[in-house]
Amino acid sequence: MTVPTEETPFAGVLAGAVELLRGLPRTRDGVAAARRAAELWRADHPDVRAQLVADVRPGSPVVDYDLVLGHPAGGTVALTAPADDGVPWTVDHSTHWASGRVLTVDGRELLIQNALLTLRARAERDPSVQEELVDHCVLEDLIAREPEPTREELQEASDAYRLRRGLHTRERMLRWLGEVGLTQEAYDNHIHGLALKRRVRARIERETGRDYLERYPEEFDQVWAVWAAGSAERLAGLAASGEPLAALGAAVLSRGDDLDVTAAVRVARELPEPLRDAAAGAAVGPVSYGAGHLFGVIRERRPADPADPATLAAAGRAGFAAFMAARRAAAEITWHWL
Repeated sequence: MTVPTEETPFAGVLAGAVELLRGLPRTRDGVAAARRAAELWRADHPDVRAQLVADVRPGSPVVDYDLVLGHPAGGTVALTAPADDGVPWTVDHSTHWASGRVLTVDGRELLIQNALLTLRARAERDPSVQEELVDHCVLEDLIAREPEPTREELQEASDAYRLRRGLHTRERMLRWLGEVGLTQEAYDNHIHGLALKRRVRARIERETGRDYLERYPEEFDQVWAVWAAGSAERLAGLAASGEPLAALGAAVLSRGDDLDVTAAVRVARELPEPLRDAAAGAAVGPVSYGAGHLFGVIRERRPADPADPATLAAAGRAGFAAFMAARRAAAEITWHWL
């Protein structure tokens, strides 16, 4: 080991970084403690901008780490200290026979490079894809500081996950695991993280909801609206009728109609954007919306009720979205493929 001197201060940092890596816990439930240890070490060495990278292997309790350091002369240095077989996890994964593949269909392989190019093309059309990836990283950082989930939290997370996918029986669940290539252990690990994310999200919603409602009460007006999505020509016919609301009602009852009609009572911010600020009795559109056009009528609009549980729940969702937007804006993000 190089002894740090005044001439080689970075060598001393490297020596300390190696000792840090070698002392980190290597089990999945020790990741939070590892991150805390790395944060303390980073605070003592701010000039190297240390970043800990955890490799939490799907379906395995084993965790490995890299530590990325900024070099005084520019660029970065990555350190790894595998605990068992001496093979860095980056090399171990790169030499796996399927490391470059995402899936194979009828013998045709989809390489990770092509999959990521497809994701990039989609992200150009829908920036929310990139936001979801950043949000995933932000939430992973938040849950690393959380205590282990309770049995009840794990069960609730699993139930919600299965119900969203229609996996109501054990047989359907096992068939789905086979279709997506997940082992039961890998599924349990996913639910472990999902339970913690649900906990963090619920807490942030409680902490931010009422304040968000007080600052933006107009976003939570209770609005009764009816709207239709479809072709501009078809919607223009509804708008031109003397009774657009009646015309929308007739469209609901018309079989084989080419319109998608919705009638709902929602808080204003959760309506389609063109309808959110419209007054009671107003007809809006047809206007471009999404991939088509929209026409709608506001039947009734009432001021937000701060005591209404549904309104508070909506305000919590809005507060969480604002919290995540702020975290994305403040984050240091590097896109390695996109």
